[in-house]
Amino acid sequence: MDITVETTADGSPTLYRADIDEHYHSVKGALAESLHVYLESGWRKAAERHRPVRVFEVGFGSGLNAAITASAAMEAGIPTEYYSAELYPLPMETTDQISDGIPEEYQEAFAEVNHSPWNECTRINPCFTLMKMEADLLTMEFPADLDVVYFDAFAPEKQSELWDEAIFRRLYAAMRPGAVLTTYCAKGSIRRMLQQIGFLTERLPGPPGGKREILRASVPI
Repeated sequence: MDITVETTADGSPTLYRADIDEHYHSVKGALAESLHVYLESGWRKAAERHRPVRVFEVGFGSGLNAAITASAAMEAGIPTEYYSAELYPLPMETTDQISDGIPEEYQEAFAEVNHSPWNECTRINPCFTLMKMEADLLTMEFPADLDVVYFDAFAPEKQSELWDEAIFRRLYAAMRPGAVLTTYCAKGSIRRMLQQIGFLTERLPGPPGGKREILRASVPI
């Protein structure tokens, strides 16, 4: 893959894949997007209901979502089990290349999640365990009893197969009552599909300076 490092508007780094003309994060702010869409709108919401929190991330990418969640879990003292699926793991030299641009408070966690082995459960800190799975979302078996799903695949226009209704039906079946799924994609077609499956959906304000809206879906209690 032809991947280059770019700096986003909030000063945090992202990666650009030329083969699909797509960035790994919002160019308006990589860190701002991860904090708002996934940590604040997903993990913290789930942590209100279940402890430990079981997270499943679609697309490990650069490891930024995992790093900020590991830091938050430790700070709040909330045990968190984190599973992440990635079909094309980045080379370690690529993630090391962007580590200097990660804010200091997340640098240690960022290095640890990226240097942890694939397909093994690793304790990153006393409150956070990580299982990075080198796996195809289309065929893998999802973890069960999920409290939150970070759906962070590339855009539907770039990877339409990952936004197929069958995947979301399988995710729904793997989630606990009250569990939440968050994504940066607020397209009407995605929202209506989630509603048809049985999710309760809500549009939330997007991250500062970023997209106007994001989407959160929950399993009825």
